[in-house]
Amino acid sequence: MEITRLAKRNHYEEIIEQLKRLILDGRVKVGEKLPSTKELSERFGVGRSTMREALSALKAMGLIEIRQGGGCTVIASSVMEVEMPELSSLRMNRSTVLELIEARKALEVSNAALAAEKATAEDKQKLQAIVAEMERSIGDDQAGERTDLEFHLMLALSTHNSVLVRLFESIAEQMERAIQQTRRVELYANRSVSEQLYQEHLSISEAVRQGKPDQASQAMRTHLQHVESILTKYI
Repeated sequence: MEITRLAKRNHYEEIIEQLKRLILDGRVKVGEKLPSTKELSERFGVGRSTMREALSALKAMGLIEIRQGGGCTVIASSVMEVEMPELSSLRMNRSTVLELIEARKALEVSNAALAAEKATAEDKQKLQAIVAEMERSIGDDQAGERTDLEFHLMLALSTHNSVLVRLFESIAEQMERAIQQTRRVELYANRSVSEQLYQEHLSISEAVRQGKPDQASQAMRTHLQHVESILTKYI
């Protein structure tokens, strides 16, 4: 398997292009396994996190399958097989996605801070229960998407501000689509990615539980910046 070492570090687009070309040209065939992440990162001259990011993109394209502990296997060999509606949707709605990100930052950073001030013991228990379910559903796309939206709705309800709740509900449908796209294009099934998303929600929940508005708003800001970094890579 011929690989050209990269001139620029962390340039995951070049990794994607090289590996995709090897697969589409038939030099790595359907059913064959790629070298380990460790070996690939050494051969490309990049860190393992960059390598995992590139492999996640190839998985999102439908070219490879990633199994926990089992490496990556090529599962498709033609462009027709790698169409991805989620990515097309993101690109067609670029302006809407960017506006949604801005709206979420404006609304949800404030929601997190206010929830930390006003959440009742019952609210906190419900948030913790949702986060616990998130942890149990790591690797389960549908459950992950559902609990993600439930968490953000519960956070809005925890502000005990009916206007903020209505504002959240007004963008809930668009948020649901963005959550689905975020998780699917970034491989929610990849345990390292899903665990990071879980940890981000846990940090928000813990700050609310402890009644720390500044910490809650910062945790939400960090989470939304992660979401933004995922989406903007593809639009």
